[in-house]
Amino acid sequence: MKVLHVYRTYFPDSQGGLEEVIRQICLASGSHGVRSRVFTLSDEPFPHFLPRVEAEVIRVRKTFEIASCGFALTGMRRFAREVQWADIVHYHYPWPFSDLMYLMVGRQRPAILTYHSDIVRQQFLLSVYRPLMSRYLDAMDMIVATSPNYFATSEVLARYGDKVEVIPIGLNEPSYPPLDEQNKDRARVRERYGQDFFLFVGVLRYYKGLHILLDAIQGAEYKVVIVGSGPVEAELRRQAMRLGLDNVIFAGFVSDREKMALFSLCRAVVFPSYLRSEAFGVTLLEGAMSSRPLISAEVGSGTSHVNIHGETGLVVPPGNSVALRAAMDELYRDADKARRMGARARLRYEQLFTGSNMGARYADAYRRILAARASAATA
Repeated sequence: MKVLHVYRTYFPDSQGGLEEVIRQICLASGSHGVRSRVFTLSDEPFPHFLPRVEAEVIRVRKTFEIASCGFALTGMRRFAREVQWADIVHYHYPWPFSDLMYLMVGRQRPAILTYHSDIVRQQFLLSVYRPLMSRYLDAMDMIVATSPNYFATSEVLARYGDKVEVIPIGLNEPSYPPLDEQNKDRARVRERYGQDFFLFVGVLRYYKGLHILLDAIQGAEYKVVIVGSGPVEAELRRQAMRLGLDNVIFAGFVSDREKMALFSLCRAVVFPSYLRSEAFGVTLLEGAMSSRPLISAEVGSGTSHVNIHGETGLVVPPGNSVALRAAMDELYRDADKARRMGARARLRYEQLFTGSNMGARYADAYRRILAARASAATA
């Protein structure tokens, strides 16, 4: 079975949580007879065809971008060719240009859509885009929500309840560097960053709440390591200088080996996203997989499906630097509590969020969609 994934960015051009989700779906479904390709945009799409372990990546040149939505005016023909290759096309929402691609050249193939997030910030553009969005979502054979929390709180998903299924994101642990490689990096990473710090990993975007985190750690006795880069990085660095913070380290992009070593050395994972744009939080899963306690904010999304307050970590009100600081203080001062919560986070990962569970459920969804289409064609 051939599946074409469609999203505006992908490795190696971009390294974010949604890209990791697509990678994990490709890896996990591969053992169920699924061959994957990823159609994406790139500023420098050379080579156009890029083989990777999890999938073959098809890159076309991005022509321009509006409100983080990339457009490829010359990419429609290549997309049509890839649609012909596929048995089923797997769209990842939101990316409004993919709505256009589907409606113009993608309709001849069965389609599944993973709904990663509501559109939160661009309300004026949403009002213009809504008719196109409705036609697009109406046409999908199945819509996947990544958590019961997001399904329950999304007004958009509520309108499509009869075609929504919940498939939580999962991580395939063997796709990460093995422990022996991580252990080789631990001494070097410990020498650079120390240990028992609080760790954030992700693209530095406005909704991640890192300005709240910087406010929270003024005068704290512990360090925060921020891994990643992104649109608000310069603004955050200026804020850290203005506040005179000497306990924050902006690490930038790091290798997977260094990232996993950082997880193994941190006291807890801190994830202060304060808007529903943060639909799940792959970093929280990586922290849980690494047996680390989690600190997150309650925004009615999948973050609180991963992190259960008082069990796997602490959940605080969104946008509240005082509450965030109190949660960090609590886990820093009580190492035993942090270890217990980390162990329970690992257990929850094993029960609900493995890549094998996710891969099996997506492969089953693909087959049911194809069977339903075949049945309808012969009726």
